[in-house]
Amino acid sequence: YTLPGTKRRVPLFDEDGKRVRGKENGNAADLALARLKAKGRWRPAAEPAREGEWIVAKVCSACHSSDGNSVAPANPVLAGQHAEYTAKQLANFKSGERKNPVMLGMSSALSPDDMKNVAAYFSQQKLKPAAAKDKDLAALGQKIYRGGNLSTGVAACSGCHGPTGAGMPSQYPRIAGQFPEYVEAQLKNGYRLHDM
Repeated sequence: YTLPGTKRRVPLFDEDGKRVRGKENGNAADLALARLKAKGRWRPAAEPAREGEWIVAKVCSACHSSDGNSVAPANPVLAGQHAEYTAKQLANFKSGERKNPVMLGMSSALSPDDMKNVAAYFSQQKLKPAAAKDKDLAALGQKIYRGGNLSTGVAACSGCHGPTGAGMPSQYPRIAGQFPEYVEAQLKNGYRLHDM
């Protein structure tokens, strides 16, 4: 930043993105920061979730909402999902290991750090609870979820996803609060043939 009324340049941020303070640039740094913020050109160096928020606003929010609570059953709810799981899925979309043309396009420009940042952001968002549309079907689903179905050889979902559907970080995703239509589509289409 060039100090007002002079040709003297002073640094505003160090290599780690932290604001530089000092007698010669304390007020100038504050003034420059205010100007950058007013013009929408200031991006703070921040923890991964904060960095992820920028990407979500530009890339993800149209389908998954800005807080990860998607309103369309075709798009999964990402609020509260384990960061490791979300980052892995983004990497799988980008590599083509997990097939989805829309997500291939969305993930192709993301770096591994971007993926981690997006995942960190979504993991910190609060899941909005929803009620089952069909209580009888939900009760049957809960029985299968907890105990499986011996006659068809379906294992209990809770064995991997936990008793409440919260999943197990870096192993199994959170499925509590997910759209039933989305879960059904994933199971029917075999999208989960890859690891995690």
